[in-house]
Amino acid sequence: MLEPLQSVMIFKKNCEPHKVAAGEVIFSQGEVGHVMYGIIEGEVQFSVDGKNTESLKAGDVFGEGALVNPDHKRRSTATAKTDCVLAILDKERFMFAVQQTPMFALEVMRSYSDRVNALRNLI
Repeated sequence: MLEPLQSVMIFKKNCEPHKVAAGEVIFSQGEVGHVMYGIIEGEVQFSVDGKNTESLKAGDVFGEGALVNPDHKRRSTATAKTDCVLAILDKERFMFAVQQTPMFALEVMRSYSDRVNALRNLI
């Protein structure tokens, strides 16, 4: 099965990966987002209303919600917990990946569902 990060890397293979230093905010809650991210290296911490909610590590993707929600707003703040290397996928390439690689779409949905379920367990 194709992992989401593998698809992100396929479409970004000719682009320089984005490096983020530990402690750097990748995006903030409430911002309008136009890209999603794949974690190549490192760990990213997420918070909602200032409360830490989860961490994601290399191999996972995040930020896809802003590409699929009508208002395109970020629902959380993403901060590099460690130095990170990220692949970036804009909406056009995301839509292409979803249409041309059904397994990518299923893996993104699985990742999203897993994170929603993890948040439910915190409540």
